[in-house]
Amino acid sequence: MTMRWILTGSLSVFFALIIAAPAQAQLDKICGETGGPVWLASNVVFGKITVDGLASGARFPKITVMLNSRGRDTANFTIDRSGNYCFRGIDGSGAILTVEVEGREVARQILPTSTYIKQFQQDFEVIAGNFTGNRPAAVSVKFQYQRNDQNSKLFEQASAAATDGKTDRALQLLQEIVASDSADYIVWSQIGAIHFEKKSYSAAEKAYNSALIAKPDLAPAMMNLGRIHLVNGKTEPAIEFLKRATATDPSLARAFQLLGEAYLLTRKGTLGVEALNEAIRLEPVAMAESHLLLAALYDRAGAKFMATREYKMFLEKLPEHKDAKKFKRYIEENPDNGQ
Repeated sequence: MTMRWILTGSLSVFFALIIAAPAQAQLDKICGETGGPVWLASNVVFGKITVDGLASGARFPKITVMLNSRGRDTANFTIDRSGNYCFRGIDGSGAILTVEVEGREVARQILPTSTYIKQFQQDFEVIAGNFTGNRPAAVSVKFQYQRNDQNSKLFEQASAAATDGKTDRALQLLQEIVASDSADYIVWSQIGAIHFEKKSYSAAEKAYNSALIAKPDLAPAMMNLGRIHLVNGKTEPAIEFLKRATATDPSLARAFQLLGEAYLLTRKGTLGVEALNEAIRLEPVAMAESHLLLAALYDRAGAKFMATREYKMFLEKLPEHKDAKKFKRYIEENPDNGQ
């Protein structure tokens, strides 16, 4: 079992000829490690990946950044502990950056399209112990919990065990912590996540409920309880938990996506469309698959031109998707004539 990660990022674009001195210094520092300073008019894509949340003494993960340009140039860069990466001589306009941790894709970022921009910076933060995609969401680093020395040691040991794929050992150590401190909502959430991955949904539900008892405004726990109910086919309670999650934390894009799915399952199309579009607005690339849910909805309703629009928007964000050819064929067979 591989370590679980969540990835966030920020993008900056640098215009050759008017680049600010501090930005140029940062560019030279990052790219200087791989071949000296960079000329202002040269093509370069660079950035820094910060790894947070690794347990003391844990092995540094293998993190690879891949760049696919519109000109079909491809390049890979495996970072070291500095976190810096730099692609020289490749036009970054409209390019796709993909980040993999231990061979597993955790995020994609499409760079802006421009004939004037020569230099792009994309920074990422990789946080150990969280989840992306269809995995249960863990507690964000914005939540903190103060543990005593003994439980802090146990927590580090649990994180190291999870990093090494020893989930049973990690679970045992986490349960020792809550046995002595039932208010540790972060540990309860991690226990819930492990049980969820094991498909022990009843145990996961109990753990997330314990997290909510300890911290009633914990939106990720609400979201995960909603997901558990969805897995069990209980759409109405799922909707209630997901509505609570989005009301508590309106920035939680994954909760809006799950809420949209739940609404569609209960044939509440208008509400489903609203929730899915909000998920896309919050995280356009990470929640891109919401476009596919909307496309399927419109296709079933006979509004094929609207489905075509959703497929087009999806492919703009993830053009290399495994089903891209199928979506392109649908677009060709169902043209959007501006209806």
